[in-house]
Amino acid sequence: MSEIQNKTTPTNLKTGLTTDQVKQKIQDGQTNVQIKNVSRSIPRIIGDNVFTLFNFLNLFIAVLIFWTGSYKNLLFLGPVLANILIGSFQEIRAKITVDKINLVHKQMYDVIRDGKQIQTSIELLVKDDLVLLRRGDIIPADGIIRTTNGFQVNESSITGESNSIIKQIDQEVFSGSFAIAGNATIQLTKVGHDSFVSKISSAVGKEKRETSVLMKMINRIIKVLTYTIIPLGLILFIRTFVKNGDIAQSIISTSASVIGMIPEGLVLLTSIALATAAYNLTRKKIIVRSLSAIETLARVDTLCLDKTGTITTGNLKVTKLKTFNNYSEVELKQIATKIIEVTDETNATAAAIKKLNSETSSIISTESIPFSSETKFSGFETTPTQRYIMGAPEFIIKNMDSNLRSEIEQYTSDGLRVIAVLYENNDVQDLLGLIMIADEVRKSAASTFNYLVNQGINLKIISGDNPVTVSNVAKQAKIKGSDKYIDMSSVTDEDYHDLVKDYQVFGRVKPDQKADLISAMQDNGLTVGMTGDGVNDVLAMRKSDCSIAIAGESEAAEASADFVLLNKNFDSMIFMLNEGRRVINNVERVASLYLIKTIYSVVLTLIFIAIGTGYPFQPAQLTPINALTVGIPSFLLALEPNYTPPAGRFMRNVLEIALPAALCNIILITLINTVGRHIGLYSLTTSTLSVFTIGIIGYCALLAISTPLTNRKKTMIGLSMILFLVTFTFENRIFNLQSITDLAYTFLFISLSLIAWPLFVFMRETLGRRVFSRIKL
Repeated sequence: MSEIQNKTTPTNLKTGLTTDQVKQKIQDGQTNVQIKNVSRSIPRIIGDNVFTLFNFLNLFIAVLIFWTGSYKNLLFLGPVLANILIGSFQEIRAKITVDKINLVHKQMYDVIRDGKQIQTSIELLVKDDLVLLRRGDIIPADGIIRTTNGFQVNESSITGESNSIIKQIDQEVFSGSFAIAGNATIQLTKVGHDSFVSKISSAVGKEKRETSVLMKMINRIIKVLTYTIIPLGLILFIRTFVKNGDIAQSIISTSASVIGMIPEGLVLLTSIALATAAYNLTRKKIIVRSLSAIETLARVDTLCLDKTGTITTGNLKVTKLKTFNNYSEVELKQIATKIIEVTDETNATAAAIKKLNSETSSIISTESIPFSSETKFSGFETTPTQRYIMGAPEFIIKNMDSNLRSEIEQYTSDGLRVIAVLYENNDVQDLLGLIMIADEVRKSAASTFNYLVNQGINLKIISGDNPVTVSNVAKQAKIKGSDKYIDMSSVTDEDYHDLVKDYQVFGRVKPDQKADLISAMQDNGLTVGMTGDGVNDVLAMRKSDCSIAIAGESEAAEASADFVLLNKNFDSMIFMLNEGRRVINNVERVASLYLIKTIYSVVLTLIFIAIGTGYPFQPAQLTPINALTVGIPSFLLALEPNYTPPAGRFMRNVLEIALPAALCNIILITLINTVGRHIGLYSLTTSTLSVFTIGIIGYCALLAISTPLTNRKKTMIGLSMILFLVTFTFENRIFNLQSITDLAYTFLFISLSLIAWPLFVFMRETLGRRVFSRIKL
């Protein structure tokens, strides 16, 4: 016996802990506090938005500008502060909404206290509580088995092995594992931070990817910029200072260059887009356990479905009874009901049999045989050599004759689930009868699956039921390829890579086979999603790239899922898929706006370092332009509906807009400053023309990414352009700009406006046809 067992005083199995004992344990801190939160805390959200590398860089620049006394150039901090406030507000709003729905959906456990069975949430359990566990429940904390009825657990999250383990009285169970058969009473020995899972920093569900593909790409860009911005800024400052000897002017000039290189708001925009998607999903009663999973779901190209609760409603009904060997229907019902009573099953099949409203058999049970997804049957023993069992005919009937096989096949071809009830005495079997159970297909299933297929998602059905039954149900749901099915119980080859290519329907699949099938699909280069509602789906859900659980059947399945459909409506998949695609497509689309200024700022910095003159404009001059052409439009466009399948070409999609626009700015700004010096234009004039160019090219890019132009987009761009003209007409003194109404230079502004669009289109078409069409990014 282990050290834990030796030190644990057994709690009275009839009374459990008293109220006073529970209060004392709470005071002593012996509660099952949970260390893993679904969402980040509010301080962390604010911290993540405030304490970033680029914010520190902006603050450093602001301090230097403040030292120079050029306070107008501190206006660039306005958008920075706005980004922090907006980002924090959006994420906190999403967090509060997500936490509320998770609070309503708290995991509850049956415990014995004061001689009564009550329900309490997982974090209100205390040490020495007596917890009643059933098939599908998660072990809430470490404990010792006090009573058992064929209790089996899966400890794959701890040991890595998926085999079921039969637990006997006085044996230990650990948090992080889950019940797969039978039921038991456990006494908690280590709770909260002292539990096994807490100590190894693990969790019930598998470790999902914490960083989305989008964030990985953006972080890669930021990493490159981190090694670029500071060295280039220092070189430009030194070069400018050596040229003009004015440290203040050199700081202002260099600041504009460095600020331009920072794609401020891009990371924030992605975070807000994901948080907003989580907020929208939560309003539809869908729990989101991982923000990155929203994006992953949108990239899924193969969706694996469990039959019951996904294709069908899960409302099972016994439609026919067939008896054999002179047994009556009454006897068949009594034995079936007795098995359900003895094993204490609460699943949909058990509920359907209970609806037969039959009296249970008076036969005395000596030991129960709980249902297991591995064996496909349950039952009870009357003597060591005699037992009654109920389960899948193919698994429990030995030497099935051809007539019975044909009869069963006929039932399954009609879409019925067939359950056999047997009496066994040593190796001799006596078939009492067959129970035929029907499950109705969801009314909207066909339209939902048709939509998913049209969106480029391949559907696979993986079920523990007879493959003929599953195939028939899939046909009713009008799933293409439903006639391509296979019985996994007859498969001996463990290499499933070709199998998953050839078949759409997989029947008689064991839990570990489900996981292996998904692994084979992933090896074939597919991004796989898995839906399920039962404990037999848990391993597959953990293995998948993205998992969706139908609430109400198994706590273990729900804890393993990235999404939990509280409304139990699989049609929500369409909304979930579209939310993910909206995030990916919109972020990819607007990211180009942020990278335009990054590209041209880096290149212009190199050009003006070589030329030896100062950077052509100041931070204050860029502030309104960046806000009007990048900041405000990008946040509005990020919320637009955009449900097309992601192309998976983030950098190429971004650069197809960003690079042509940046090159236009580089060409025109270099030309303006070169010609301006030769014809004696004032620096205020050349800097204003340069900034005006950036704005006009910015609108060209904005128009390109806004296609198709809806009335909402037209209104947004139109108002932005009006404010842009106002900035260069009436507010020019605030931002150190020359008015475009100065007739001596008006023709230059008009000329730039006329040149911008044709030049942008030419650059975009040239690069698109000759460069991007030949490379993969």
